Amino acid sequence: MQEGLAKRAGTGVIFVLVMLFGLYGGRYSFVALFTVVTSLCLWEFLSLCLHNESKIDFYRKIIGVVFGMLPFALVSILQLQTSSDYIKLGIVVLFPIIFLTFIFELFADSKRPFLNIAILILGAIYIGTPFSLLCYIAFYEEYFYANTVFGLLVLTWANDTGAYLAGSKFGKHKLFPRISPKKSWEGAIGGFIVTLLIAWLISYYFRELNWWNWTVIAMIVSVFGPLGDLVESMLKRSIDVKDSGNLLPGHGGFLDRFDAFIFMMPYVAAYIIWVRG
Repeated sequence: MQEGLAKRAGTGVIFVLVMLFGLYGGRYSFVALFTVVTSLCLWEFLSLCLHNESKIDFYRKIIGVVFGMLPFALVSILQLQTSSDYIKLGIVVLFPIIFLTFIFELFADSKRPFLNIAILILGAIYIGTPFSLLCYIAFYEEYFYANTVFGLLVLTWANDTGAYLAGSKFGKHKLFPRISPKKSWEGAIGGFIVTLLIAWLISYYFRELNWWNWTVIAMIVSVFGPLGDLVESMLKRSIDVKDSGNLLPGHGGFLDRFDAFIFMMPYVAAYIIWVRG
């Protein structure tokens, strides 16, 4: 058990250090970091959903990752204010790649071609789009808001940790036993309280948003973060697997670490974009 805890702690420290370096290394290190994160989350999602029975599925996953990365890539180019020629090039590339998925299935001789296409499209919506919205938060009016992004990550981690600790200590009433038997209402309440406290602390240091904005964001994270965790649990339960991957020893896969962050991002992004006007 101690060996497992040490492995988990070591992975956690390295993970946080890499995230900090990517976030605070500048605009391009941020894009590089989340290009890797988005790609790995897409790869794990497609590995869960596709059959993975032949080399064809390997190529299908590559196409799915490229396709799923398009929203993030296009928004990154736009927000970094790269020349309009590159933006036009991205748009020109977008639709041919979309229809490439149909062409691939035409020649792949699959028994479920449109289901495979639907999975690739779902990957772009479920994973690619939330990370593309993150770029709208990070880059605004020629400024790079690394603190805001880090604050969102911290709130997501705080909610998960608070829910785990409160649920372990006080959990009696099951939150969603059909999908995740270990989650409890007591854990959800504990996660909400911890997230709210951390949000107030963050507001003193990360002043791009005021304390009220951070409070609202904490409430959004506390509602939609756990729902994102449940959605991924629903996916894993449907195919009888425990983790989305094994790239993070002691923690599972990247999708396991970012499931809550991915799911709450559209709601947080909508709120922040509305606040900024």
